[in-house]
Amino acid sequence: MKRPWDSLRRAGLLFCLGLLMHCGEARVHTEAQAGPLYRVVGSLLSISCNVSGFPSESTQKEFEFRIKKPAKPDFDINILSTSDEQFGYAVYSQRVKTNEITVKRVSPNSVFFEIHTLQKDDEGDYECTVINSESSFSGTYSAITTVKVIDNSLSVSSPDSSPLNYNEGDALTLTCQASSNTIQHTHLSFAWYLHKDGQKEAQPIISLDRDFTLIPGQGFEERYHAGLIRLDKIGEATYRLKMANLQLSDHGKIHCQAQEWIQDPDRSWYCIAQNEEEMAVNVKAREVVPDTSALVVRISAQPTVLHDGQELSLSCNIDTEKLQERFFSVAWLREGVELAQIGPTGVLSVGPEYSGRERDGEIRAARIADKTYRLILQPVRTEDQGEYMCRAWPQNRGQDGAFTQGAAQNSNTQLITISVKESGISVEMQSSLSVNEGDRLNLTCKVRGVKGQLSVTWQHKSSSTTQFISTISLSQEGVMERDGEFKNRKVRAIRPAPDTFTLELDEVTTSDSGVYQCAVSEWQTNSKTNSQSQSATVTVTPIDSLVKVFLISRNNKVTVGENVELMCRVKGPRVPLTLTWSLQRDSTLDSILTLYSDGSISWSGDQHRYQLKVENQKNQVIHYLLINGASLREAGSYQCAASLFLQNVNKKLPPSNRLAVMVENPVSKLVLTSPPSVTTTISKNIDIKCSVTSEPSASSRYAVRWLIKQQAESRLLLSLDKDAQVTFGPQVEVGLIQRISTRRTKGPTFELAVRQAEISDNGSYICEVAEWQQDPRGDWYKLSPVTKTTVVTVIEPATDLRLDKKYQPQFFAMEGDDVTLECRILSNISNPASFYKFSWLYTGHNNSIKDVSLVELDHTGLLRYPNQALRGLQGRLRLSRPTHGSFYLRIQSIHEEDSGTYQCQVEQYQQDHKGHWQQKALDNNGPVELIVHVPEIKLSIGMDELELNVSRDFSIPCPINEQSSNESEFQVTWFWQKTKETKHRPIFTSYRNSTLQDRFGKDYQLRFEHPLPNQFQLTLLKPDSENSGIYFCEVEEWLPSLSHGWRKIAVEKSQNLTVNVQTDGTRSSETQCNSGTWIGIFAAFILCLLLVIFVLVLKICQSRGSEGKKSGQSLWAEQLPLSTQPGADD
Repeated sequence: MKRPWDSLRRAGLLFCLGLLMHCGEARVHTEAQAGPLYRVVGSLLSISCNVSGFPSESTQKEFEFRIKKPAKPDFDINILSTSDEQFGYAVYSQRVKTNEITVKRVSPNSVFFEIHTLQKDDEGDYECTVINSESSFSGTYSAITTVKVIDNSLSVSSPDSSPLNYNEGDALTLTCQASSNTIQHTHLSFAWYLHKDGQKEAQPIISLDRDFTLIPGQGFEERYHAGLIRLDKIGEATYRLKMANLQLSDHGKIHCQAQEWIQDPDRSWYCIAQNEEEMAVNVKAREVVPDTSALVVRISAQPTVLHDGQELSLSCNIDTEKLQERFFSVAWLREGVELAQIGPTGVLSVGPEYSGRERDGEIRAARIADKTYRLILQPVRTEDQGEYMCRAWPQNRGQDGAFTQGAAQNSNTQLITISVKESGISVEMQSSLSVNEGDRLNLTCKVRGVKGQLSVTWQHKSSSTTQFISTISLSQEGVMERDGEFKNRKVRAIRPAPDTFTLELDEVTTSDSGVYQCAVSEWQTNSKTNSQSQSATVTVTPIDSLVKVFLISRNNKVTVGENVELMCRVKGPRVPLTLTWSLQRDSTLDSILTLYSDGSISWSGDQHRYQLKVENQKNQVIHYLLINGASLREAGSYQCAASLFLQNVNKKLPPSNRLAVMVENPVSKLVLTSPPSVTTTISKNIDIKCSVTSEPSASSRYAVRWLIKQQAESRLLLSLDKDAQVTFGPQVEVGLIQRISTRRTKGPTFELAVRQAEISDNGSYICEVAEWQQDPRGDWYKLSPVTKTTVVTVIEPATDLRLDKKYQPQFFAMEGDDVTLECRILSNISNPASFYKFSWLYTGHNNSIKDVSLVELDHTGLLRYPNQALRGLQGRLRLSRPTHGSFYLRIQSIHEEDSGTYQCQVEQYQQDHKGHWQQKALDNNGPVELIVHVPEIKLSIGMDELELNVSRDFSIPCPINEQSSNESEFQVTWFWQKTKETKHRPIFTSYRNSTLQDRFGKDYQLRFEHPLPNQFQLTLLKPDSENSGIYFCEVEEWLPSLSHGWRKIAVEKSQNLTVNVQTDGTRSSETQCNSGTWIGIFAAFILCLLLVIFVLVLKICQSRGSEGKKSGQSLWAEQLPLSTQPGADD
């Protein structure tokens, strides 16, 4: 049956184990944002840091932030602490004071570290550390985030930068270019915003997010779904906004915004750069006034068929009620495209396609009557033929003087046919031309048959349009004027010779492909007399198909400290390129430097090991990247990438091939020496020396590993790193750890010591030494290790176990005595590798138990009692080992049942190579027969026959004069027999277990006394005459027995004590008699005393008299001389 406290103990043990397991786990966990984080110069850097696992989650934690920069990766620079304002170093303290660097708390356990304006020098490893306020450490208290700072290469531009004026209902077209030259994988998002007057925030019109999804802005959804608002991406970098039917709410500032996004290691997207371009858009209101009568518009032409160079007159006639009291606008359109318009105040405006001709005087328009408006086009060109139409609409003038537009009315169409007429001038021009992207476009047209002054207009028609657009013109007076989209371009119109006109357009792009027209006009006294044109098709070849970038190296496989030269060959036309060198290690892509087209260089991080050189050759440009003293940090995959910046757009070219630079450690020249073999015996020490005999360098350090190879399996014993820190192998047992050690001595020499060798130490000991050296950056690197093997043999000493067999075959002892049996080893036992097991075997009397192991002290020092049936005897055994080879067995208080045969057996043990104990020898000293005699019965009671006359309390003593054994215990019983009776009865018993029993009765009082172990006494208090009689005691002697327990060995009865208890009368006479007796005794004593005094006085007197007579003899002298020596009786 299980006891209750067993289950409680088991529960407590499980609780403690659970507590230990819990304590073994790390509690505190600090986590920072995963890196590397790529951020742009000047942008915001934000790093999250939070901690968990503290006992109190609501207590505000304190944080510290540090940085390790690439130039000094082992040096911490303090930046900011939430608990100490003086924590930061001087390089950051000023930025912390101005709140450029801050820590923003999110919760008691979470903060954001922020640098509001990131600098190029802020690149490095940022460490967030939580301050531990507890008394112990358990977990991680810091986390590191790597930050890479890159240049901002996001470019946003628009050709429509001047204020734009539109009327309500007009169509709006705006373009923006956005591009980036970042080498990391990024996405661009683009959006058009409208910032209305009086509003704080701009509202998005339409956007294209980083996942290339179009999203209309709030308030523009219906117009987007109706097709009135569009966002188109043209080519790689052009974004076009189209808004049909402008509304008054569209009045304001429209800006395009581009954002560059990068994906962080936690898979979230982060905006690293943002740029925008703004333009003003003015939308005039148009109020539709109800017509009181219909507006009629008619068109007429004179003539309808004509030759080029002639004059074309187009008249528009309008008719309605109250014509003179109202204002109108009239416009002429060809093929749906507006040529010119006369406003309500008579101001002429010309469409963008005809602005150049209006400037040259080829287009004139005016109101010649109340109902008639006339447009004159002279000289006409063949491209002017087509269908013409007039459009008129009323204009209502408000109190503020502003006009609002009414409903428009169109006329019928009028077909105009223009045929070619032979002219005195002719224009010659190359029909087609091919130019490379980024180069200059040169178009030349020659004029023959010139009689007057000449002007030229250059026009362009792309493949996506049907109309020519004026680009630039050169008047007859030599005035140059740019038009349209080419106002912000590097374009020139020159006249190098009287009959030659040239168009120069720098940094052409693929969008500049198309048809170019050279229109030459002849003038006589400020009047254009003739006009001729010629066209040429221009093809712009993309630069990426022409420029090829190759990366090569003559020595891309080097050892540490050697130089590396990388050559980036750029073949193709000479265009202003931006070249970026990058290095990829594992999955991290880092920019080394960027060489811009203007010659400026932007370095990234710590790149002082690199140098740059540029060599111009006939067919190529070679960019050299030199690595001075390469280290393992410079190993990786290199790549160079070129890009063009044309028309405010970054155009990336295909990058070069990747070239792996392998930086290897130099071949180790380390030479080791060690003894090939070592032989020793068990328990002696093993010493192995491993010496470096080669010439070490001044900065060399060494790391040593000691291994042991046993049965084709090797395991690490211990290692000594380059900083002399010792670490034991994971498979080394605790016992072996306590026996092995290593040290380094001069030379250098590395020593391994194994103390108290065992058989299990046999094997091949391998000394593995690796040399560490420093690279040019100061980083340590390890050379290939060198090994030496020493075979260690541990042999066993000879076994000659012999016991002392000079023994007494029989041994007699009395029961109760102590017996000591001796077992002694005679052979040499000085070998510390030998361990001994001592066993005592027991065979019982009459072979009841045979060769049973009574007690064992094994070779590990463990004491065992194997046979539980002999617990009584085993409990009285005492073991001692006064010397290494002696073993004594002492049996205390030996019993008769302990008789039998005792034999000592000794076994010798040693450990094998696996650490297992092996028996090497066995011997015994022969049987010793122990005979135990029972003690002689010596029980004796010292009480004589006695008769007492008493009148008060009397005692019945029971003294034990002699006992059989010192372990004897007694049971004493007092008996009483009345005078007139023959039967005696017990009155009191004292048992051997100290139990008392009163058998006399309740009317009498007894007092028991046991002052000494062998003294017993019973007193009868206040007796009366009824208590007279014979009293005696009976003693039982008991001794313990191994097999029978306590046994009774003797019973002894005392002599009788006759007691006469007198009544009151008897007591009086007895008192008188006793008084007379005592008086007589006292008188006799006085007489004897007087007689002795008289004799002494007489003797003294005689001795004084004899002093005068020396020869006289004493009167009391006897005949025999007195002996001067005391006798035996004295």
